[in-house]
Amino acid sequence: MRPLTDEETEIFFKKLARYIGTNVKHLIQQPDGNYCFRLHNKRVYYVEERLMKRATNVARENLKSLGVCFGRFTGSGQKFVLQITALEYLAQYAKYKIWLKPSAEQTFLYGNHVMKSGLGRITDNTPQYQGVVVYSMSDIPLGFAAVAKSTQDCRKVDPSAVVAFHQADVGEYVRHEDTLV
Repeated sequence: MRPLTDEETEIFFKKLARYIGTNVKHLIQQPDGNYCFRLHNKRVYYVEERLMKRATNVARENLKSLGVCFGRFTGSGQKFVLQITALEYLAQYAKYKIWLKPSAEQTFLYGNHVMKSGLGRITDNTPQYQGVVVYSMSDIPLGFAAVAKSTQDCRKVDPSAVVAFHQADVGEYVRHEDTLV
């Protein structure tokens, strides 16, 4: 387990900023202590500093996971992919959100994009291709997506148009339980 390099930090924080904007600083400085991000086997973990210092006594090959896995770097190391395990933290600090109608929740949880007909609400002034957290109408976080249309464009499109591209959802806990860490 090691700290992120400057290049990795830049790639990682750019991805996080797509969803939570400048609220990234709130992840690091929590009221209950300081947290940090560490890299282990191409996966980025969100760890309390106290726990991270204790984990230095464990050999790398014996360490499976530590803290919450936020995602992983691709094979080339040039891209970062957020995992559903980061949803709890993204939902807390998300700038832009969309809410799904109950009829569209199951479709989204099966890994499909969000159609205009399933869109309940959207945060005002959401720009196109912005990262958003997807909620049910009862404010339960379901996953995250990238908006295909801006808020203004969403009002004009037909009901069968895609308004948000699926990125991850809580159904992945069941579909990919063997690969999630």
